[in-house]
Amino acid sequence: MRMTAPPDTTGRLDDAVLMEQSRHRPESFAALYDRYFGDIYRYVAARVGPQAADDLASETFLVAFRKREDFDPDRGAVRQWLYGIATNLLAHHRRSETRRLEALARVPMEDPAESEHADRVAAQVTAAGAQHRLAAELSRLPDGERDVLLLAAYGDLSYEEIAQALDVPLGTVASRLHRVRKRLRAALDDITAESGGSDG
Repeated sequence: MRMTAPPDTTGRLDDAVLMEQSRHRPESFAALYDRYFGDIYRYVAARVGPQAADDLASETFLVAFRKREDFDPDRGAVRQWLYGIATNLLAHHRRSETRRLEALARVPMEDPAESEHADRVAAQVTAAGAQHRLAAELSRLPDGERDVLLLAAYGDLSYEEIAQALDVPLGTVASRLHRVRKRLRAALDDITAESGGSDG
C-alpha cells in the first residue's frame, strides 16, 4: 500500500513520507538531501573544519540513502537520524576534531598593548582566554559527552532529538549535558577569577 503524501503547512512533503517513497522511487531522496544538507554540513564543519566537512556531509547522505530501508519513523525523525549518522561518521574522524580543538587552544592571543580602547581590549582578552580554555576542555571531553554537547550547540537539537540521534536514553543525554556544563562552567569561573584577580 502506497503512503499518501500529506504536505506540511509550507506545502513540503513530510520527511517520513519522502523516505518511504525513496524506497521505491530513489529520486525522492533528493528532497531530503536538499532539505538537510546545509544543517548537516554546518554541524560537521563546526566540529572538524570546512575541509573535511564536504566529504563527511556527503558521506552522511550516502550512508542514509543506502540504509533508507532501515529507517524506522517510530524511533525518531529523519533529521535526528541524519545527525546520528553524521555523529557516527565523525567518530572515525575524532582525531581530526581533537587536533582542531587543541590547535585552537594553542593559538596565541593578540597583544592588546597597541589599542587605545582599554575596555574593549579587556573584553577581547577575556573572550580569547575563554575560547582557549574552552577549546582545551572540549578536547579532553569523553566522546559521548562531546557528541551530546555539540549536537545541542551546533545542531540545535533538543534533549529528545539528541537521544534519538545517538540512540541513547533521554536520561543519558541529560546526565551527560549536566556533567559537561558543570565542567565548562568551572573552567569559565576560573577564567573570570583570573581576570578579576589581575585587577587588584
